[in-house]
Amino acid sequence: MTIYIVNPNSTQAVTDGIDRSVDPMRPFSPVPIEARTLAEGPPGIETQAHVDGVVGPLLSHCAALEDTASAFVVACYSDPGLAALREQSARPVLGIAEASILTAMTMGQRFGIVSILSRSIPRHMRYVGAMGVMDRLAADMPLELGVLELADRDRTFERLRTVGTRLRDEAMADVLILGCAGMTAYCADLEDHLGLPVVEPCRAAAAMAIGRVALEKTN
Repeated sequence: MTIYIVNPNSTQAVTDGIDRSVDPMRPFSPVPIEARTLAEGPPGIETQAHVDGVVGPLLSHCAALEDTASAFVVACYSDPGLAALREQSARPVLGIAEASILTAMTMGQRFGIVSILSRSIPRHMRYVGAMGVMDRLAADMPLELGVLELADRDRTFERLRTVGTRLRDEAMADVLILGCAGMTAYCADLEDHLGLPVVEPCRAAAAMAIGRVALEKTN
C-alpha cells in the first residue's frame, strides 16, 4: 500500500521537486510515498480551465491506483477534483491547498499566501471563503511568474523575498503559505530570510496523509 502524491500538471521537474520535498518524511510514514505525474495535464495549472480540464484524467489516474493506495494527495494549489476524488475513492484524499491552510492556522493567527499569478488569486479567495476562514487570511499576493518560470532560481527567490516581505510587513501575516507545488525548493531559504514559518503545501498534505493512514491502522 502506498500514499500517492499526484501532480496534476505534466511537468516532471515539478514532480521531482515534490518528491524531494517529502523525502525527509518517508522514515515516519507507515507506508511508502510515491510522487506521480499526470501525463495528460497541462505543463502548468494556471487558469480555471486548466483546473477543470484535469479533473477527469486525475480521477481515471487515481482509479487505476485505488487497490494499492493508502491515501491520495492532489498536489496542485487549486485542489482540482478534490471533492470528486473523495467521492470516488474509499481512501483518505488530501488537497495541498486545504492541508496548507489548516496547517498554517496552527502556526499563526494570520496566514499570507504567495501565489504564482494575479489570476490565481480569485480561485484562492473562493476556496478560502468556502472553508470559512477568510478572517484568518492576511493577504494573497502574486509573484507574477508562471509554473515553468519558477525553475529560474535567482529570479524566483528574489520575487519570493519581495512578496514575502510585503506579506509580513504590510499585511502583517505571521505565517506564509507557498501557493504552488512548483515552489517546493524555496521553503527553507525563504523561512530563514523572513524569520517566519513558511508552509510548503505538499509536505503539509503528506503529513496529514501519514497521520490519516496511521490513525486508520489503529482502528
